[in-house]
Amino acid sequence: MVNQTRNELDNVFYALSDPTRRTIIQLMAEKERSVKELAEPFDMSLAAISKHIKVLEKANLLERTVQGRTHFCRLKEESLTAAEEWIHFYKQYWSRRFDLLEDELLKAKKKEH
Repeated sequence: MVNQTRNELDNVFYALSDPTRRTIIQLMAEKERSVKELAEPFDMSLAAISKHIKVLEKANLLERTVQGRTHFCRLKEESLTAAEEWIHFYKQYWSRRFDLLEDELLKAKKKEH
């Protein structure tokens, strides 16, 4: 399965649980952005956006660089890939389980007739 510790995945899913942080990720997926640019679509302070960015950093979902007084953020897609692999593993698990259930229901239906 996924080669990440439980805590790392917990951080990723916690970061993704908030709609503001998901929007920030979408914005960074388009291109690298400054913290000020990331804050523009929201009706909140730069300090509040900075807290969201720190959660994304803790989850290893973004990388921040500093040029002078401006902080730029870019998406680190490999952390999203780990979450996607985790989800994919369980999607396959449940698909197999439902396939087995379907087979059993078809067998039972044939026995009825």
